[in-house]
Amino acid sequence: MSIQTIRTLVLDDNRQMRRLISVTLEAFGIKKVYGADTIEEAIDLYRDHRFDLVIADQRMGNTSGLEFVRWLRAQTDRSTSFVPVIVISSYSEKTRILEAINAGIDEFLVKPFKPVDLARRIDAVTYKRRDFIRTLDYFGPDRRRFKNPHYTGPMKRADDIVVDCDEFEIG
Repeated sequence: MSIQTIRTLVLDDNRQMRRLISVTLEAFGIKKVYGADTIEEAIDLYRDHRFDLVIADQRMGNTSGLEFVRWLRAQTDRSTSFVPVIVISSYSEKTRILEAINAGIDEFLVKPFKPVDLARRIDAVTYKRRDFIRTLDYFGPDRRRFKNPHYTGPMKRADDIVVDCDEFEIG
């Protein structure tokens, strides 16, 4: 897939931040960038356009971009539930990062960020995607960054369903 064909949704209640991210993406060569400032607007846009990448703000006024991530992951259509998600946040506390990871995000990026940091996250979600797993209370990218093939302990998650992301093509 060519970077020019990637359809991207930017969900942020701050118009200037949406514009900054959009301009950065356009500088990378991503030409199809749509913006939403509410979860409802993002869902409507998603139903109309089917995006290849979502960049969402974690905190938006009284709501959270993570609600949108949960909506994505709960969909039965694989092209929706498997869409790569990068969450951006002004907060870097461990609890906020874990909240985002447990919602099913692919990558986390702290504001302010450099364009190269965003480029690295996009590279990670398009070319180095982690397998998806499904448990009783989670669906999303494998939360473990390192897989120890020699670990055989009781928390190995032997009952997890692992979905190979290579089966799912972005775009």
